[in-house]
Amino acid sequence: MGIFLHLCGDEKYLLSTAFNMQKQLFSWIVFTGLISVLILISCRREQLFLTDKDAKLEFSTDTLRFDTVFTELGSATRILKVFNPYSKSVRIASVSIAAGEATKFRMNVDGIPGNVLNEVEIAPNDSIYIFVEVTIDPDAPLSDSPFILYDAIRFEINGNEQDVVLEAWGQNANYLPNRFGKGGLALVSCDFGEVTWDDPKPYVIYGILLIDSCTLNLPAGTRIYVHGGVAKALDDQGNPIIYNDGLIYVLPKGKLMMEGTLEDPVIVQGDRLEAAFEEQAGQWVGIRLGSKGNSFRNSIIKNSLVGVYVDSAGGVNLDKMAIYNTSGPGIFALHAKVDAQNCLVYNNGSTSVQLGYGGDYKFDYCTMASYGVDASALSLSNGICYDLLCSSYDVYRINATLRNCIIFGSRQDELLLSDFTDGAIPSQFNIDMRNCVVRVNDLLDPNKGGYPDFFTTFCQNCVDGSPAQLLFENPNEDDYHLDSLSIANGVGVPITGITDDLDGIARSTQNPDVGCYEREE
Repeated sequence: MGIFLHLCGDEKYLLSTAFNMQKQLFSWIVFTGLISVLILISCRREQLFLTDKDAKLEFSTDTLRFDTVFTELGSATRILKVFNPYSKSVRIASVSIAAGEATKFRMNVDGIPGNVLNEVEIAPNDSIYIFVEVTIDPDAPLSDSPFILYDAIRFEINGNEQDVVLEAWGQNANYLPNRFGKGGLALVSCDFGEVTWDDPKPYVIYGILLIDSCTLNLPAGTRIYVHGGVAKALDDQGNPIIYNDGLIYVLPKGKLMMEGTLEDPVIVQGDRLEAAFEEQAGQWVGIRLGSKGNSFRNSIIKNSLVGVYVDSAGGVNLDKMAIYNTSGPGIFALHAKVDAQNCLVYNNGSTSVQLGYGGDYKFDYCTMASYGVDASALSLSNGICYDLLCSSYDVYRINATLRNCIIFGSRQDELLLSDFTDGAIPSQFNIDMRNCVVRVNDLLDPNKGGYPDFFTTFCQNCVDGSPAQLLFENPNEDDYHLDSLSIANGVGVPITGITDDLDGIARSTQNPDVGCYEREE
C-alpha cells in the first residue's frame, strides 16, 4: 500500500529551505576542508626546505675564468654547477652578479636569464647549472674594458652569503706570471745581466714579481698595471696563509731601473681604471727594495698601500718622481739610503715620507704634502720600537739632509722628529734642514717634548709655515704648483747639478723657489 504525503505550500517552502541550507553547509565543509588541506600541504612543503643558518652550497669551482685574451670583439661562456648536498630542498633567496648593472658579465640560471634571480630552489642532493657569459671589446678604452675584469656570483641562502669569483681578461698584455697567476710568483732572473721590458704592450702583474740576480730596466713609456687584493696559500704544515697580493720586490741581488722622460714617464699603478677606481688608494702592495743601486727617474707610482718601501739592505735614487694616492706612506725607509730630488709626494693615508730606524737620507727640492689625514708630511726617527708601549727598542744613527723642500699640510705640525736618545748622543740624530718651508707648532714647545731652537738648530734659513700662509695654487685639486704670492717663492738656494724642476722648468740660478716646482712668471 503506498503512502502519499501531501504538503501544503508553507511546508514545501520549509523543506526547500532546509535542503538548500544543507547544500550550503556541505559546500562550506568541503571548502574549509580544502583550505585546511592546502595549508597543511603548504606547511609540510615549507618543512621540506632546509632552514639551517649554517647551510652552505657546494660549487664545481670557486673561480670561473674566461681564459682568452681577446684580440677582437668576442664572447665566452663558462658553466658553474651548484650542488645541494642536503637531504632537504634548499631555497636560495637570491642569485646575483655582485657588481650589479656595472658588470660586464651576463648570467642564466637553469634556463632563466637575468643577473638577479630570487627564490631559486634546488631539490635534495640535486644541482642546477649556471651559465655565465662575458663579451669583450679589446679596442674599447681601458675604463670600459680593463685588463682584468673581476666580479662574483653572489648566493644568499638562509642569511648567509657565498661568492664564486668571475675573472676575465679584456686587453692584450703581458701577464706575469700568467693569466692565472693570482697569488703566484713571477721571477725575473738573468745571471746578473740585464732585462729590458720594451714591449709596446703593457705589463700586468697578476701576482708577485721578484727581481733577483738581474737588473730590470723600464724604459720611457713603460706601463705596468698591478692587480692586488687578498690571496691565500698554504704553509709547509698545510695551514692557510692570507696575504696581500700585488707586489714588486727587488731582492738583495736584483736592481730596478725606471728611466722615463718628461714627455713619456714610466707609470706603475693599479689595474682598476674605471672612473670609480682610477685614483683609489691601496689597490696593490707597492714596490719593495731590498738592494742598493736602484734608480727611479721621471716616473709615477700610485694606487698602492706603500709607494716605495726601502728596507735596511736597500737604497734608491729618486729624480722627478710623483708618488701619490697611497693608503700608507708614499715613501717608507727603514735603516736605509734614499737620495731624492724634484719629487712630489701627496695624497697619502699616513705619513707622506716616513724615515725610521736611522739611515742616510738626502732630499732636495721635494714637496711633501699631507692634507686631510691625521699624519705628518715627514717623520724622522733614529729608533725602532718592538712593542706598542716602546718599552723595547733599538737605536741607529740617522743622517738626514733636506734642502729647498716643502713640508706642509692641514695639521699644525707636519714634521715629526723622534730622537730615541733624547739628545744625549747628537751624532745619533743628525738632522740638517736648510731653506725649507715647514709647518710646525707643538714641535717648538719644550713642554710637549719639542725643540724651541728648531729654526736655528735643525732648520736654518727656513720659513715658518705655521700660520698656513698662501703656498700652493690649489691643494684641494692636487695642484701643488706655487701660487704667485706663495711664501715659497725665491727663498731657496741654488744646488749644484739641479738645473730644472719636476716639469722641466729651469731653476733660477740666483733665488730658486723651494719645492718640486719652480714658478713660471
